[in-house]
Amino acid sequence: MRYFFHLAYDGTRYHGWQVQPHTLTVQAEVDRCLSQVLRQPIHSLGSGRTDTGVHASHQVAHFEAELPEALTLEQLLYRLRRALPTDIGALRLHPVADADHARFSAEERTYEYFVVTQPDPFRRDHALYVDRPLDVAAMNEAAGYLVGQFDFTSFSKVKGGENHYVCYCYEAGWHAAPGGWVFRIRANRFVRGMVRLVVGTLLDVGRGKMTAREFQALLWAQRRVDAGGAAPARGLFLSKVTYGPGIVPE
Repeated sequence: MRYFFHLAYDGTRYHGWQVQPHTLTVQAEVDRCLSQVLRQPIHSLGSGRTDTGVHASHQVAHFEAELPEALTLEQLLYRLRRALPTDIGALRLHPVADADHARFSAEERTYEYFVVTQPDPFRRDHALYVDRPLDVAAMNEAAGYLVGQFDFTSFSKVKGGENHYVCYCYEAGWHAAPGGWVFRIRANRFVRGMVRLVVGTLLDVGRGKMTAREFQALLWAQRRVDAGGAAPARGLFLSKVTYGPGIVPE
């Protein structure tokens, strides 16, 4: 039977989501705890990768397992919550059809990047502190050029291993948030490094190093070398994974 597992995590001490040899990753901890609780080898597959230091307030993974008859999903969720490290939270668990896939069945993903305008020691690993005023209106003007279908080569990691760099962006903008601002971007897919490179370049717009029109020209140019530097990982959250009707119960 296939199950969807919804979870959240603080990515500070992890080398990203994806299992890697000889290093600590979120997926490795999830698989370890699922295997321990279910007493069978379990391999999960996430809706997408998050890089080292990136967080998730909503990630989805699927796995296949045969549950003991006496074990309910509520009991399994309870045991997972006790087994997982305190920086990984088990949110929800439910069965899905065999064809439902955490990655390929996802229709939209939303990322959020948090910026604070005053030093906050309690958010040092969860937001970027900026010590200069930002022109948020200009940043939003530039972000508006991201909405639509574009080739995001300019905002992708070099040799990212992608088959193509075309994404359909439904939403991109800066919003007031406690202590500062949050950039929210929603798309059908993201290429590797895209959000941090977009945010880093938008911050250049906010600091007056680039105009909104120059940002648009950069997007259209499809030249990675012209983009700004990537924003630090600590401010970035995968915040929502959305599926079509009938996959995730109401």
